[in-house]
Amino acid sequence: MAEVKTSVALVPSFETEPDRYRHLRLEVEGNVARLLLDVKEDGGLHPGYALKMNSYDLGVDIELADAVQRLRFEHPEVGAVILTSARDGIFSAGANIFMLAQATHAFKVNFCKYTNETRLAIEEASAESGQVYIAALNGTASGGGYELAMACEEIYLVDDRRSAVSLPEIPYLAVLPGTGGLTRLVDKRRVRRDLADIFVTLAEGVRGQRAVEWGLVDGVFPPSTFREAVWQRAKEVAGPPRPYRGIRLEPLAPEVSEQEIRYRHVRLRLHVQPRVAELLIEGPREVPPLPEDPSRLGSEWYPLRCFRELDDALLRLRFNHPEITLVLIRTQGDWRKVRELDQQLAAHRQHWYVREVLLLLRRVLKRLDQTAKSFFALIEEGSCFAGSLLELALGADRAYMLEREGVVVALSELNAGLLPMGNGLSRLAVRWLRDPARGVEIQQIREPLSAREAEACGLVTVALDELDWEDDVRVAIEERASLSPDALTGMEANLRFAGPETLETKIFGRLSAWQNWIFQRPNAVGPRGALTLYGRPERPEFQWERT
Repeated sequence: MAEVKTSVALVPSFETEPDRYRHLRLEVEGNVARLLLDVKEDGGLHPGYALKMNSYDLGVDIELADAVQRLRFEHPEVGAVILTSARDGIFSAGANIFMLAQATHAFKVNFCKYTNETRLAIEEASAESGQVYIAALNGTASGGGYELAMACEEIYLVDDRRSAVSLPEIPYLAVLPGTGGLTRLVDKRRVRRDLADIFVTLAEGVRGQRAVEWGLVDGVFPPSTFREAVWQRAKEVAGPPRPYRGIRLEPLAPEVSEQEIRYRHVRLRLHVQPRVAELLIEGPREVPPLPEDPSRLGSEWYPLRCFRELDDALLRLRFNHPEITLVLIRTQGDWRKVRELDQQLAAHRQHWYVREVLLLLRRVLKRLDQTAKSFFALIEEGSCFAGSLLELALGADRAYMLEREGVVVALSELNAGLLPMGNGLSRLAVRWLRDPARGVEIQQIREPLSAREAEACGLVTVALDELDWEDDVRVAIEERASLSPDALTGMEANLRFAGPETLETKIFGRLSAWQNWIFQRPNAVGPRGALTLYGRPERPEFQWERT
């Protein structure tokens, strides 16, 4: 297979805006928005494939992720979003097969992970932001196209005797639906498992009234009334007008070089040691009082700007720097100001803008949880690991803290469940699964904690005095960077998500693990594998052993 080389040029930017969209159109009319897929065949992020039949690649999904986020911040007046196609007869053919066939293994896995996160952002917008997504399938939705529809709260299919929904990855490609399709089918839409078994092995899919009866869609309408019927349903869902005025999300525009990516509050230093990067977050310098309408602060308010920068840095790490094994997280600033800012967030969380900022923090921290890198937090002189920034240390695989006067960590209201993991628990609660009552006690602590106190409370992994700090940290870094990246990915995915299982943890814990394995198996990607031969006249040749 042709290899896509991984370099800074691979994904030049994860930022875009509606005026620059090539593949989507965003229309807002009152309290209803329409997102129309109109994918340009010649608009692939990389050469070598055509995006036919509204199939998508990473470039399309970057636009979709941007649109979902902008609707929440720039159009909070919207109560319903219709996701549909600008082309009659086809909604979306899903992820572009030829793009996947020529991509590296790492790119395929990261692509599936990113699209999963976008689907979860759609579901969160419906559940938490009151922007309910409705899929209007005015044509066939197959593979990732139907998975995208399943991320919406309601699905309506045109009943034209041709249009169907399908998940044909298993019969056609010998892989799994890559963005949560199997899990959403039975866990979210409650499709009977025997019917789901038929559906996901039936390449041509299911159409019309049968799709309704099986629970694959919520309703069908004839072509003559389809658009109007969906619009009326969206108006019902949207409800009365919402008296909100949005803000514009300004570009981040980082300075990018081979050694460093520099934002306003975040700096990502690459290869500070072999296979090691450093992520430095500067805390807020000032915490002015919130205005009566906090949205007047716009997109430059510290928590919003900082965590958007962190999100961009994590995505660049994933796609452009797969050789990085370990990321050292450092903070710099006044922990008191971080906690003061957290108090503002907690006190005003009922305001639509503050709520959206908190939800963004939650999504970015989940992105860190899902990133296949090791993270060590280094808490030393000048650090400001408090509240929302302490979540970075709680989410890290290890946290080392220097035992020195003035070096402290501090909890805030945000550590007590306002920024939950995918399992629904706070990162602090996950640390105290063995003794939940003790965890509840600890999350109430508001005094700053020294290294030994933080170690006793389970907030850090190791407290080190000044004599041991440099050598012990150096040895830990060198050891981690020397281990197998494959084994580390599997180990971290098993250890990071203790506690209850949710739809979200199933998608990442089960699907990502299985798809990661299947994407390396000869039945899918070998010289005679189904994904390799897709679009050619030859039939795949399978190895028939079940393992």
